[in-house]
Amino acid sequence: MIDFRALSAETPVLIAGPTASGKSALALEIAARQGGVIVNADALQVYENWRVLSARPSKEDEAEAPHALYGHIGKTSAYSSGHWLREVSEVLKSAARPIIVGGTGLYFSALTQGLAEIPATPEDIRNTANARVKAEGFEALRNELDEETLRRIDVLNPMRVQRAWEVLQATGRPLWQWQDNTPPPLLDITDAAPFVFDVDKEWLNARISRRFSLMLEGGALDEAQSNLADWDPTLPSSKAIGAPELIAYLQGALTLEEAAEKSTIATRQYAKRQRTWFKSRMKDWVKIEASTSQP
Repeated sequence: MIDFRALSAETPVLIAGPTASGKSALALEIAARQGGVIVNADALQVYENWRVLSARPSKEDEAEAPHALYGHIGKTSAYSSGHWLREVSEVLKSAARPIIVGGTGLYFSALTQGLAEIPATPEDIRNTANARVKAEGFEALRNELDEETLRRIDVLNPMRVQRAWEVLQATGRPLWQWQDNTPPPLLDITDAAPFVFDVDKEWLNARISRRFSLMLEGGALDEAQSNLADWDPTLPSSKAIGAPELIAYLQGALTLEEAAEKSTIATRQYAKRQRTWFKSRMKDWVKIEASTSQP
């Protein structure tokens, strides 16, 4: 359990953890007790078109405390760690104490360890990558990466693989070489209160199963319907877990039961990758066990 007596109301708070682990509820509790602005650190919750499926805070939650960097990016726009870091730097300059919460480990690494200043990817290279992923799968790009890059990235994450491939094609240098020439971090970890959810797999899987059912009840299907007309699976916003499956249902390729099952499995796989990242990269963060989080 967090000891609020030992947590300064002036200190920035970082809350990382896998999907469905209870991060947002903790952020709201801290904001209610001590004040602060809740800042998004999730790569998909920035998009305006997926409130339900990306598990963005509800309008009721947003009314309880100030929130920043949620649902402010158009669905056709690209958004990277660099975009997020520039935006969060403006939040850090404000008077409000930030409570930064999310499941995108790369955002937290960029914030507390620095981010390589890699040139933007030219549109033609991005289009080539999208076309190849659509035709051949992201594995085709992964097969063209060097061993050191493959060792450092999440090789099961299509977005990370495509990003590494695009960097190589655009700059002629592998991603890891850029990363090894990284400027100082925006926020030193010693100047923050870092927490990471370290939860039991079975406990989390049960929550994931329940949450997708709640998403369907909360309007996830209507949300997918609103994205159907101009659906483009290559867009970063289309990577929201459950989106391709519900679109497939609306297109008649899956039953709703199949879509729900596939979405739940994909979420569990994603959560597993998140847990692996956090365990390897956030060993010094304060761990929050399942018993101290939401039931």
